[in-house]
Amino acid sequence: MSPNPPRRYGVPFATLAVALSLGAAQVAAAAEPTEPTPAGATESVVVTANRLNVQTLVDRKVYSVATDVQATFGAVGDLLGVIPSIDVDADGVVSLRGDSNVLILVDGKPSPLFSGPSAADNLQSIPAKDIERIEVLTTPPAQYKAEGAAGVINIIMKKKRTEGLDGSVQASLGSGGRSVVGTNLSYHGGPLAASFSGTYRQDYKSREATSDLIAPDPVTGTPVDYHSVIRERVLRDIPPLALTADYALDDRRTLSVQLSRTGRAGLRTYTELNDTTEAGGVESASSRRLSAGHDREIDVDEWLGYEQKFARAGELLALGLYHSTAHETEHYDYTNDSFVPSAPTLYNNLGFHDERTTTEFSADYTLPYAPSRVLKLGYAFERDNYDYAAGGATVDPSSGVSVPDPTLDDDFRYRQDIQALYGSHQSVFGAWTFLLGARAELAQTEGRQITEQATARHRYLRLYPNVHVDRALTDRSTLTFGASRRVVRPDPAALDPYVDREYTPNLRSGNPELRPQYTQSFEAGYGYDAAGASYTLTGYLRRNRDSATDVLEVLGNGLSLATRANLPRNDASGVEITANGHLLRQLGYTLSGNLFRSEIDASALGYPGLRTTSGLNAKLKLDYRPTAADSAQVTVNRQDRRLTPQGYVSAINVVNLGYRHALGARLTAVATLSDAFNGQRYQRIAVTPAFTQFYERRVQGRVLYVGVVQTFGTARKVKPAGFDYDN
Repeated sequence: MSPNPPRRYGVPFATLAVALSLGAAQVAAAAEPTEPTPAGATESVVVTANRLNVQTLVDRKVYSVATDVQATFGAVGDLLGVIPSIDVDADGVVSLRGDSNVLILVDGKPSPLFSGPSAADNLQSIPAKDIERIEVLTTPPAQYKAEGAAGVINIIMKKKRTEGLDGSVQASLGSGGRSVVGTNLSYHGGPLAASFSGTYRQDYKSREATSDLIAPDPVTGTPVDYHSVIRERVLRDIPPLALTADYALDDRRTLSVQLSRTGRAGLRTYTELNDTTEAGGVESASSRRLSAGHDREIDVDEWLGYEQKFARAGELLALGLYHSTAHETEHYDYTNDSFVPSAPTLYNNLGFHDERTTTEFSADYTLPYAPSRVLKLGYAFERDNYDYAAGGATVDPSSGVSVPDPTLDDDFRYRQDIQALYGSHQSVFGAWTFLLGARAELAQTEGRQITEQATARHRYLRLYPNVHVDRALTDRSTLTFGASRRVVRPDPAALDPYVDREYTPNLRSGNPELRPQYTQSFEAGYGYDAAGASYTLTGYLRRNRDSATDVLEVLGNGLSLATRANLPRNDASGVEITANGHLLRQLGYTLSGNLFRSEIDASALGYPGLRTTSGLNAKLKLDYRPTAADSAQVTVNRQDRRLTPQGYVSAINVVNLGYRHALGARLTAVATLSDAFNGQRYQRIAVTPAFTQFYERRVQGRVLYVGVVQTFGTARKVKPAGFDYDN
């Protein structure tokens, strides 16, 4: 495919940023006071909603989730589904305002857990109980890397807030043989503050995927129905551990260490049934595939930090060295039976191993050089490595001897180096707050397909500016505006042309010619804080160039191949509404909706030109506190249908329930029911001149947990729990 010429926009970025510099969103309902914003951060409107605390800063929204009922026994994916603007689909894919190109960070740092094809499954690897708050940045400032067209989701883990020893233990049983046990310990004495978290989760997942592919016979031209059903069962052991420690060398210098180990391992089996029906209802082929195997992933994150404060209040130098490694290994044995036509049973196997490593160094300098003016400068270097190897063999049933199958061999290596410089300036002039910045990134990549002896190298330098403006109209109302340019670099696995045959006849392969996506995002809105309630209205626009999408191709004989390709145009716009308050004194609510419109131009891929759709993603959260010891929670989430180049994906509706009861000062009983009506159903419909496909994947998402949480220790509070602003 020949490269598309650069797309030119009629209004330059900087001009439009200045012209639109009135706007953006404020949120949430006032119920409890919050502490002052720390030095170096500018606060627009700070309000607190019942059971879902929200803080709005000039460049982000911060949601405190430490008291959320779903946080007790759930994982990070359960919490993300509660946050306005964020959606999590049936397969665990996270999207922000309908766009799944999201950069997910943990304490401001990347993690290989949230990159690659296993990112959705790994949402179960971080316990929700260890999370203090979630930051949502739809137009991120310059200190964050430019990845993620939709923006950044920054998961902030709990940190020490007490003097002395403190801790808790919890245990629960869930439906389907699930269980969760865990503990949190923390200590703060003198110059040392340390915390430890450990959890052991046994999880179970049941999925069923059905595909009906209707395509003409390559010889006769008559329509043929290729029907496939996969019933999958996955058992997982998930034992995450985390340790953090801060040591004050003196009143100006601090050393910090963070270590974490997360992962998953378990048995994975499935049964696949394939049938081919010719015109007139004649069955021409029927087969079955039985699969049994194990998958295992281990992620280790290590971070060393140093902070130096200076004589000027707020002046700070922060150095950080970060390294992470993710190992994933899978191996499966297959039994293949052919009933029509009849054939002997075939035994074979398939396995792969991949390793992702990231090494990062960062230096950040903050200088408040005048009242209400802050300058930030920084440098970052990042090296990413990805190694993938796959192989398979046929097995003689009588002797058990394996004969390697060279068509399944794959050896792919990828390296990416990124150097970045950034600068930002924040200032306040009366009712106006300005945050202006830019980030320059030089990227160099090399992909080597060793099996086919092919190498591809790329080098490019890009500038990513950002603008944020707040205008306080009154004590209760604010206008804000945000704009940024972002990039989505292809995942290394999407560049590997190897054909993945695990789910025959539904094959997948990468595209070595896949280009980075560039996105310009704009948003403007109005926020109003009433007595006990707040409301926001935000308009947004995303203009995407070279966004990547899945394209399905029919190969014949029931085989289909899904690959990645660039779209010349894929724009999105919409209006986001949020409301927080109380319906009754004991009943609080959070309501959010995203009325969106999306456009796709797939003409360069050989499909009809511009296609548009509109819809509404909506979310409702109710918190009921009849007594001081009891709290109940209901969340309802709807994701409307969205376009694909060849069709569309249907809507998803999910309902979660939770109840907490204090049995004593330190003992609490909790019950949660996730996806109460099994609404996690993914349907994809594709209609093209060459074929028609209906694909449905169901996840048995209804999960009940019942358990207790016991706290202990002699710790005493040193300050009220509130928000910290992390850059």
